[in-house]
Amino acid sequence: MEFVNTEKKADTTRIETLIERFALGEVKDGDPVRLKGTLHRIKEMSGFAFVNVRGARTVFQCIWEEGTSTPHINQFRVEECVIIDGTVVFEERSRLGFDIRIGHMERISGRAEVPPVEIGNDRKMEKLNLNTLLDNRVISLRNPKIRAILKIADGVMYGFRQFLREEGFTEFVPPKIVSEGAEGGADMFEVDYFGQKAYLNQSPQMYKQIMVGVFQRVFTVGPVFRAEKYSTNRHINEFQGMDLEMGFIDSFEDLMELEARMFQYLFRLLNEQYAPELELFLGRDARLPDLTVFPKLRFTEAKQLFADAHPGGQGQSALAEPDFAPEEEKWLGEYFLKELGAPIVFITHYPSVKRPFYAMDDPDDPKYTLSYDMLLNGLEVTTGGQRIHDYEMQLEKMRKRGMDADQFEDYLTMHKYGMPPHGGMGLGLERIVQNLLGLDNIKQATAFPRDRDRLRP
Repeated sequence: MEFVNTEKKADTTRIETLIERFALGEVKDGDPVRLKGTLHRIKEMSGFAFVNVRGARTVFQCIWEEGTSTPHINQFRVEECVIIDGTVVFEERSRLGFDIRIGHMERISGRAEVPPVEIGNDRKMEKLNLNTLLDNRVISLRNPKIRAILKIADGVMYGFRQFLREEGFTEFVPPKIVSEGAEGGADMFEVDYFGQKAYLNQSPQMYKQIMVGVFQRVFTVGPVFRAEKYSTNRHINEFQGMDLEMGFIDSFEDLMELEARMFQYLFRLLNEQYAPELELFLGRDARLPDLTVFPKLRFTEAKQLFADAHPGGQGQSALAEPDFAPEEEKWLGEYFLKELGAPIVFITHYPSVKRPFYAMDDPDDPKYTLSYDMLLNGLEVTTGGQRIHDYEMQLEKMRKRGMDADQFEDYLTMHKYGMPPHGGMGLGLERIVQNLLGLDNIKQATAFPRDRDRLRP
């Protein structure tokens, strides 16, 4: 009988491992190395060639030399997987501090066809339109700059989870097939569930509120489905929702304070652990700013601020609307960034008519709610607020809206048996990533976007 060895072994064939060892002085100029990777770009010259190899996170440069390196470089093609035996060559012009001189290179996996897009040519990749990139998503994701977007998304999800666990939150997984919508409305995908009408969940709202009665502080990360008719640069029909709910709050101010600390944590984490990816978009040695101040103002104050800065028709028409137009959000973001150096601003007390039935109305003025939106660089990325926890209060608000309470039996049941004062928020992963990296379209911020016309790959 044999047994599985559980001892973890250092994988010295990864370029990321070599980078760490080189920085620590464990590997020096002239030392032999063996590395695995994918041929990213080959530039042949007279008697030698620059060979860029793609690791899991880093593209590194190798030097092939005629008469020294074997076999001949013309036997290899980009996107083939190889093992390289070579030596470390100190190179101060290299971002890594070294190149690899190839002694021998072995193909371990070939390719059947020429890739439809040139992954290793950043200039050509940047000139391709978005639909071309998405149509060839299987291969275009391998481009270092494109995959860096997904690495940043990984960092945001990781930071969200880590921060909340440190704050005493428990993660849970809600269902994605439901019998009714969480918020009502028509923006739902209907599915046939063994002969019954069902829907893809448009929000984990009900489930995270239920779980507040179990764990008091909960969060979930997962897909959310919206059958929206919009086709804009900030709408997709399936996105990754990052949701939390918090019990025994004193007011919805607790939620904003929690979120402000969360984004401080996220920015620090990205700066410390995801700097190589940030630099591809923000510039060499660039970092996300320190978050020190978080201005907050009421919805009506923000409207008036915009109106005062835009006298005439635009300002007056903005005052009459119960929500913000994208240009208003953008202006508010620019205003607070210029005046206070604050990329984040909280807008509170949204009109009740623009908030869902479970939002708690302001007891001092029921036309408004104890809710907020968080704007990041002028883009709304979070909606949050205090929920109604009293059964009779919730039932009364639903009646005033002409809602059929029988359709929300499960939701109302938790209120019947007692709920603590609570509130929560929902964040859109893709919007956060789009905003941080300055992407033109939210579809760039997800690996496999779904919109009205796209179901593949």
